[in-house]
Amino acid sequence: MSRALPSLVGERLTDGALGVTSVCTAHPMVIEAALLQGARDGRRVLIEATCNQVNQDGGYTGMTPADFRAFVEAIAARTGFDPARVILGGDHLGPSPWKHLPAEDAMRRARTMIEAYARAGFAKLHLDASMGCAGESAALPDEVVAERAAALAEVAEAARPEGQEPVYVIGTEVPTPGGAQHALDSLSVTRPEAALRTVDVHRQAFRAKGLDAAFARAIGVVVQPGVEFGNAEVVAYRPDEARELVASLALMPGFVFEAHSTDYQPAAALGALVRDGFAILKVGPWLTFALREALYGLDAIAAALDPARAADGLPATMEALMLEAPENWRAHYQGSAEDLRFQRHFSFSDRIRYYWAQPKAQAAVERLFASLGDRVIPEPLVGQYLGALQPAVADGALAARPRDLVIAAVQRVLSVYDRACRAG
Repeated sequence: MSRALPSLVGERLTDGALGVTSVCTAHPMVIEAALLQGARDGRRVLIEATCNQVNQDGGYTGMTPADFRAFVEAIAARTGFDPARVILGGDHLGPSPWKHLPAEDAMRRARTMIEAYARAGFAKLHLDASMGCAGESAALPDEVVAERAAALAEVAEAARPEGQEPVYVIGTEVPTPGGAQHALDSLSVTRPEAALRTVDVHRQAFRAKGLDAAFARAIGVVVQPGVEFGNAEVVAYRPDEARELVASLALMPGFVFEAHSTDYQPAAALGALVRDGFAILKVGPWLTFALREALYGLDAIAAALDPARAADGLPATMEALMLEAPENWRAHYQGSAEDLRFQRHFSFSDRIRYYWAQPKAQAAVERLFASLGDRVIPEPLVGQYLGALQPAVADGALAARPRDLVIAAVQRVLSVYDRACRAG
């Protein structure tokens, strides 16, 4: 049985559905796909940036929060989607990008970051100060985490535009975001008492700073429901293992759970998550994984149509880029040279997503689209290299043109989430 949502969640996020998909990406084609689907379905779209993607220093995208807003709104204008129906969120906002520094310095930078997010009108702010900084243990006491989160909320409240009241999400998942870097046989569901304590200590920390009104807009708690993905494996949600955690929601009026790392979950598992009160489902790597699948499929189609261009293929360009700058994948992948090459291109963790914005990658993608033009791809080649899209092409629901096929590949994933959020 699906749970009734707190009114603030329904009003701000879900458009009357049981849940909402949080699209965590900075890739323009993924954002375009999400906005086109939102326009088609007549609903708002929640798009989130992480502290490492977007911050006052530019993050790995080179964008500040204000830049990211302008970036998304430009895509919305291009696709005919009303920018007022875009909900922007900030994820894991805290000292994480600077945790190698002493806590005072890292928190000073975190405060600057969340001020930039709030000033840019981001409506959903996930406060996460759970990580230890230089000289601290990796796991901090709950009171310290909550005190730092409240300090960030204090800055956000002072910086937010007049008339705008952001909602807050607190807590964090274990393991850290972006996919597990270890075997997944030790994954533990958050204990209910830990979730309840997270809410309690944050309430006290907010109150100590006179932020009761801000805490009244805290709507979500990030917990670990027992879902995760690694390089080649996925741990699916098992409702029986999360029963006690789910029952604890009854003791947190006004809150829902936010589930991270839900990428690659089966449709039934996503529906069960929503029914059990995980009303905010975050997805990121699966979307860019689907994008990469489609682009590589188009590259194979281009080679089939013109074998002479095979040596100039997209996978070769991406391999060269990843080898030139291994810092975005080296700590996340292990094994032999063959294992590493496989993981660079095909890992569920999708570390290749950090390279698509590089000029050489963008040029390679544009060459691919230019080589194919606006031609209709022969259906046998769609079936051979983009097989999941072939039924939609066959029944006339999807035009077999290159860009349309890439957008549709991303929307196939988003549709799984949309169905889960609407039906539970």
